[in-house]
Amino acid sequence: MSGRSTDSTGLFLIGLVVAAVALVGTTLLGWEFGAPSGPVPVALGVACVVLAVVSRLR
Repeated sequence: MSGRSTDSTGLFLIGLVVAAVALVGTTLLGWEFGAPSGPVPVALGVACVVLAVVSRLR
């Protein structure tokens, strides 16, 4: 632990947006996040991983 505060408004808001997109995508658009043929869910997952790594390294 680096001793820095883990409160990040930016990451919290990004998390809310990703959760909302995932909820709408699965309930209204029929996305399956485990499906290998869905580019949007895969792109969202990759973006989340990149954001988490960048946030952790800062």
